[in-house]
Amino acid sequence: MKKVLYLILISYFAVFSADAKVIKVGKTRSVAFIQRAVDLSQNGDTILVDPGLYKEKNIIIQKSITLKGINYPVLDGENKYAIISIKAKNATVEGFKLQHTGRSEIKDLGAIMIYDSYKVSALNNILEDTNFGIYVQNSKRCTIEDNSITAYGKDEVQSGNGIHCWRSDSLIIIGNKIKGHRDGLYFEFVKNSLIWRNVSAQNVRYGIHFMFSNRNTYVGNIFERNEAGVAVMYSNNIHMYNNHFLNNWGDAAYGILLKDITDSDISGNHFTKNTVALHMEGCSRIKLYKNIFNNNGWAVKIQASCDKNDFNRNNFIGNTFDIGTNGSLVLNTFTGNYWDKYEGYDLFKDNIGDVPFHPVSMYSMIIDSNPAALMLFRSLIVSLLDKTEKILPGVTPENLRDNKPVMRPISL
Repeated sequence: MKKVLYLILISYFAVFSADAKVIKVGKTRSVAFIQRAVDLSQNGDTILVDPGLYKEKNIIIQKSITLKGINYPVLDGENKYAIISIKAKNATVEGFKLQHTGRSEIKDLGAIMIYDSYKVSALNNILEDTNFGIYVQNSKRCTIEDNSITAYGKDEVQSGNGIHCWRSDSLIIIGNKIKGHRDGLYFEFVKNSLIWRNVSAQNVRYGIHFMFSNRNTYVGNIFERNEAGVAVMYSNNIHMYNNHFLNNWGDAAYGILLKDITDSDISGNHFTKNTVALHMEGCSRIKLYKNIFNNNGWAVKIQASCDKNDFNRNNFIGNTFDIGTNGSLVLNTFTGNYWDKYEGYDLFKDNIGDVPFHPVSMYSMIIDSNPAALMLFRSLIVSLLDKTEKILPGVTPENLRDNKPVMRPISL
């Protein structure tokens, strides 16, 4: 019986492949319009589009076809329309330049709109001056890879997101470059997805913003110079490895903001030159290990609402303040981290400090409640306050300490 089914499947795919054809589109071809070629196509066909400028109102794809551009033909939305809308299985859009989508206050308009689809791919496209770049809604196992997505947003209200994903499953988002949108990447109710090697920079709000999105993995991405950094909210089982959070400066800017995140891993990440590298609020059971916090204003701000989080084998180097908190209740652990401000000794020569390190300074707690005190930074009185607090702690949380600080930076 298994052999019979196998032969039937082989025969089906052989017939399917034999019937597939290539339709060429261009000004000198028999088919001059892309939508016309889509209408003439059958499942399995490939449409090749010649170089040139095409102004077609919202090309609609509802078949399992490949739409491929030769030398990046330009699809122009004329600042009025969405450009391509897909509702299909196994469809691919590759090698186009898509520009000037419309904008609307009542309807989301973008360059590539993917609805209720399965295994749709958007590959190697250039998106320029779009509202939403690539928009994925209620879809599964879609791939968004090696696209360049650039907008020129000036405020949150009039800008869409670079890659916008809603209520989707098992997405693969790899190697995209996103700039100038409201949020570079936005995920809501997205699960089981891989976000790998993307660059999201200089966006109006967040480099990446996701909420209610569980069991996702973020690896090797760069989030740089975004107005508010990165925001991660109301999710669990998040895995963030080897990402870079760089140069996110401002009154409300974070390398990454974690709010109500549980049961997650954050490892091998580089937090460099951020106002607040990592802000945690309402977070539980997160393992943070082998991260580098380098030259930030605040390395970590962890609120008293956080519990059972474990900081282990991280490097804290060159930060103005290493740890900040808003209460005396300590329900998190710090063990075996490297702190460049540690002034202890190692009599046993085992690379572990013989006295605990208290990473919260008295001055940092004063600033947290009274920001105007920042004008005293690097003054003699601040040094005296912190030295006194180390000898006779009374304001900083006594239990927030690393009992086994290491003497040398940890090799990651």
